[in-house]
Amino acid sequence: MKVSLSLLTILLGAGLSVPQIYGLARPKEFAAAVRKFPRNYPAGMGLMLLATAWFLAIVNAEPIADFSAYKPAMLAGFSAVGLLACFFVRDFLAARALAVIFLLLAKLMVDTGRPHLGESPFVLVNQTLAYAFVLGGIWITIAPWRLRDWLEWFTASDKIVRVTCALRLAFDLFLVALGLTVFRGM
Repeated sequence: MKVSLSLLTILLGAGLSVPQIYGLARPKEFAAAVRKFPRNYPAGMGLMLLATAWFLAIVNAEPIADFSAYKPAMLAGFSAVGLLACFFVRDFLAARALAVIFLLLAKLMVDTGRPHLGESPFVLVNQTLAYAFVLGGIWITIAPWRLRDWLEWFTASDKIVRVTCALRLAFDLFLVALGLTVFRGM
């Protein structure tokens, strides 16, 4: 998947801004929804299917010369794993699927930003965020219940919700500004 660094950063910042705006406008409803997320089976199923499709697209696009004879079997196997996880790994499925999305998003961010590392030091903002997604994805994969605990802490009061949403929104808008200015043409 080819996307410009500018567009990726704008979409990432805008996409991450939406929940923060909702959290600032309606902290109680936001907190309730966030607390339910790790065990939200419909959300988990949707995210897992999205993650599976995205991963299959990456594997299918890879020119794996050594494994080209096995590619159809690999695609079938990975499809089965993604689908079967929806039925047999129901506990914290949304958290686990979010972890996979974090890892796939990080791959896209690193691949998109790598060619531009010498053009601007601000590319490191994107790259650092990508590696934060990697760490988050690994952490959630290893212990998905910790995401629940972390979200409980971040939604303990309206004040915490508003402060953390405001901080994340400021960063997200910074990403949009980078995409519109510094990364323009990259």
